[in-house]
Amino acid sequence: MTLAPHHDGSALYVSDPAPALGDVVAVRLRVPVGYGPVTSIRTRSNPDHEPEWTDAVLLGESGGWEWWEAPVTVRNPRHGYRWMLQHADGRVEWLNQTGLHRIETLDAEDFALVAYPAPPAWLNESVMYQVFPDRFARSAQADAHPTPEWAIPAEWSDPVDAVMPARSQQFYGGDLPGIVEKLDHLVSLGVTLLYLTPVFPAESNHRYDAGSFDRIDPLLGGDEAYVRLVEAAHARGIRVIGDLTSNHSGDSHEWFRAALGHPGAPEEDFYYFTDDANTQYVSWLGYASLPKFDWSSDELRRRFVSGEDSVVAKWLNPPYSADGWRIDVANMTGRLGTVDLNDEVRQLLRETMLEINPDTILLGESTNDAASDLQGDGWHGAMTYPSFTRPLWGWLSEPTGVPYLDADGRELTESWFFGQPIGGIPRYTAREFADAVTRFTAGIPWRVRLGNMQPLDTHDTARFATNAAPGAVPVAIGLSMTMPGLPVVFAGDEFGLTGADGELSRTPMPWGTEGEPAVAERLALYRDLIGLRNAHPVLHTGGFRWIHVDDETVVFVRESADETLLVLATRGDADAALDAVVLPGAASARALFGDATLAVADDGAVVLSAEGPAFAVWALPGVGVPVAGPVTDVEPAEVSRGVVSGDESTPADEVKAQ
Repeated sequence: MTLAPHHDGSALYVSDPAPALGDVVAVRLRVPVGYGPVTSIRTRSNPDHEPEWTDAVLLGESGGWEWWEAPVTVRNPRHGYRWMLQHADGRVEWLNQTGLHRIETLDAEDFALVAYPAPPAWLNESVMYQVFPDRFARSAQADAHPTPEWAIPAEWSDPVDAVMPARSQQFYGGDLPGIVEKLDHLVSLGVTLLYLTPVFPAESNHRYDAGSFDRIDPLLGGDEAYVRLVEAAHARGIRVIGDLTSNHSGDSHEWFRAALGHPGAPEEDFYYFTDDANTQYVSWLGYASLPKFDWSSDELRRRFVSGEDSVVAKWLNPPYSADGWRIDVANMTGRLGTVDLNDEVRQLLRETMLEINPDTILLGESTNDAASDLQGDGWHGAMTYPSFTRPLWGWLSEPTGVPYLDADGRELTESWFFGQPIGGIPRYTAREFADAVTRFTAGIPWRVRLGNMQPLDTHDTARFATNAAPGAVPVAIGLSMTMPGLPVVFAGDEFGLTGADGELSRTPMPWGTEGEPAVAERLALYRDLIGLRNAHPVLHTGGFRWIHVDDETVVFVRESADETLLVLATRGDADAALDAVVLPGAASARALFGDATLAVADDGAVVLSAEGPAFAVWALPGVGVPVAGPVTDVEPAEVSRGVVSGDESTPADEVKAQ
């Protein structure tokens, strides 16, 4: 890769990640010594859709890089900015979140400062573990629960039946006391955040068709079992978030039942009834069991979100004390044809949660391009697939063609790929993986990107291991733990479970197999890589810089003033040569994980090599940044305002890590 200027939203480059409106933030640009020559560098913002410019000053040099700094006044809640570099030969370059460009760039892909309240720090420090309650663990208490009328009972050892009606009604009877009994397993892995899919009463095994939001399903142990689970998790240093369907309820829900066939009922405005008798209605994707909420109803907003006794409030308050919510189908919530109330709903959710407990998190499900909804005003992050999961599959999969049955009982051999009718899993190079990550994160502020869930798979997808290329699982797990975002382990991945689609992936946990060699090896791999994540704060919030990308291999660094981690991931053999300035301090690199070689020449140049597939991590010294003066408020610079030259900069020997 050509050595180029770099900026991201981390503390190396942004003086305040959580500014208020009107604050002046110092932003820094890192430019290779000798680049250009550059005659001036400026920031270009677009507050209120009117361009505003500030001049950068040269702070000095460190490790072969010049560091420039400019003040940016935060004038909008989401304040975008980009860098402009003017060259001595008249060329102009623009740097935004997609990279360096010769022509002007889109405002939507600018770097962004976010003035909305920041998420709690623990979000960035977490490793998430996702549990599908019916399939995780069954306590002895479950035997006393009557089998509901809708259920098709199954023994824990029975295979998953993916054909309707069993697809949604096969019932294994996992419960909350069973999860409590297995919390020490989570502790042994090192996970710190438990995400439970829905736990409210319903008429399916997945419980996304809630019959009530006011109580925990008695089949799971009821309200008291939920309290005990949260208390037991908290005692082990594990936070717990729930799963809430803001787009729809189930057709057995008490609100829906009160309105169905009852014109004039207070709850009729909660839904989109299409006839005078309240018997026809809009539902999620046409599934009659999932009637869609109408968020223009003030009373729905009160009962669901804003009231003192609302659904959102109840489960965050004691004695339940959940630590946040993942919102199901967040992308469709409040949206129907010409109606778009999504921003109002997500902001109301956020405001209510801040009032109840500002130490809680709010994540939204938005499984495709989520950038327009992820600007910091509501969701702290998202369960989203195109910015990591889908391109990862494209790069590291080798479809097997093993047949499986879909919901209608048809035999398929085409590998499942997120519901896309594109002929199975696409084949990507490492370069295309990196390009996709850049494309789908470019429109998201850095602070929000750090909160985006980064799963290999979830309860809604096939399991990655099903079609993983030989040797690719450690590479995939390693990337999940080291790239910017919230790592996610779907329960069972650490046992090596497979599943061809989003139902077959919901296999009951194979407790008792931990001693089998293949399972023990996979468990050890997860413990090691989660341990790596937990041991190095630079992986929580540190900067991110690609330093080598080719068709087989990606190499990047996570950087802070305290530490740099160098990461190599390759599907094939790796052979990457790097100039000395790319990796200052490489001579003192310390291997942390994996089987790869780092060699440093006398001139500081670095060669990385590995026989693939391979994943490797080294620790290097932190990044030294020249001393900066105090940030003061400034008037917007005119485009023609004074040029800053190297002669006017801070001396290069005034360097320290800060």
